[in-house]
Amino acid sequence: MGNTIVGDKATSTSRPRLLSLDFFRGFTVAAMILVNDPGDWGHIYWPLEHSKWNGCTPTDLVFPFFLFMVGVSIVYAMQAKKADVAGHHKVLLSILRRTVIIFLLGVCLPLISDFQFEHLRIPGVLQRIGIVFGITAVLYLKTTTRTQIYVAATCLIGYCLLMTLVPVPGFGPANLQPETNLGAWLDRLVFTPNHLWGASKTWDPEGLLGTIPAIGTCLIGVLTATWLKRDQLKSGNQILRLTGTGILLVIAGLVWNIFFPINKALWTSSFVLFTAGLAIIILSISYWLIDVKGYRKLLPPFLAFGRNAIAAYVLADIIPTVLSIIPVTDNGHKSNIWSFIYNHLFVPYLLPINASLASAILTVIIIFLPVWWLYVKKITVKI
Repeated sequence: MGNTIVGDKATSTSRPRLLSLDFFRGFTVAAMILVNDPGDWGHIYWPLEHSKWNGCTPTDLVFPFFLFMVGVSIVYAMQAKKADVAGHHKVLLSILRRTVIIFLLGVCLPLISDFQFEHLRIPGVLQRIGIVFGITAVLYLKTTTRTQIYVAATCLIGYCLLMTLVPVPGFGPANLQPETNLGAWLDRLVFTPNHLWGASKTWDPEGLLGTIPAIGTCLIGVLTATWLKRDQLKSGNQILRLTGTGILLVIAGLVWNIFFPINKALWTSSFVLFTAGLAIIILSISYWLIDVKGYRKLLPPFLAFGRNAIAAYVLADIIPTVLSIIPVTDNGHKSNIWSFIYNHLFVPYLLPINASLASAILTVIIIFLPVWWLYVKKITVKI
């Protein structure tokens, strides 16, 4: 990934960074923290909630945007290494190491608050990021652009056929319901209920089968970055062509939605095209404004998140968890520091939904402080 340089300080000889990518990634990570940490899950503004099932809210865009940018980062980090075929074995070992570390981070972080292996969730967000990064990075390193297009198309079309045509053992015809679709059946076959998403125990939104189209999301990011690197887009017409491609993907996703509904939990093929199209539109506009026109006054806070995206994600898991397990006494009742802050700083003065939002914003600010320090010190943490 583009933000994986071990504790090194940037130097004048560092390769130029795509600032629009850092901005877009930073904005996405900040949004991810915001939607993951409300003060009260029972009081959330609808844009900060996931879709109940079919459909797409702004929150549903966060994860696919991040995977799209993983694909973009792969190209910017590995293009020179791709040309050096003799050194591919070292690159492959590096890819494997990063894949394993990201996956293990996703598995182990929940143990901070609940150290019980028998209830350990195996699938998850970081786990999917790790697997998708590993597979996509190898594909970029060892295959041509044409092959990458074929693989992306095969992932999306093949997944659609699997989910809509293959009968589900024990349930009958193919279907797209939460507990009875083919992906849910596979997750239950491979994992015990205790190792699946705790809210259901019968299926997982980051399950095995949905990883196939997620690779398609990442590959579209690779193809987008390849276009950017090849043409070095500088003119308005070139940017418009890239933006137009994003618009076409959005339209294609909406058309496919008629037959294979847009669904984040299933990571449907229509969801891939729709969200990747939006990501291309946002990245191309950001690229034009930031990297071409040089509008950079408001960038630093987002660059701080963007250049240490995984570090920010991990801190967003660790810091609230640690605060929530430190005990305090509140009016004679056992509580924790995080609840104490929420109940005394926000609840008495705000409507419940605004108190919940204020707590989420506070979390973003708390995580921002260490990543801002890293940014000021020009340190990018490697995993």
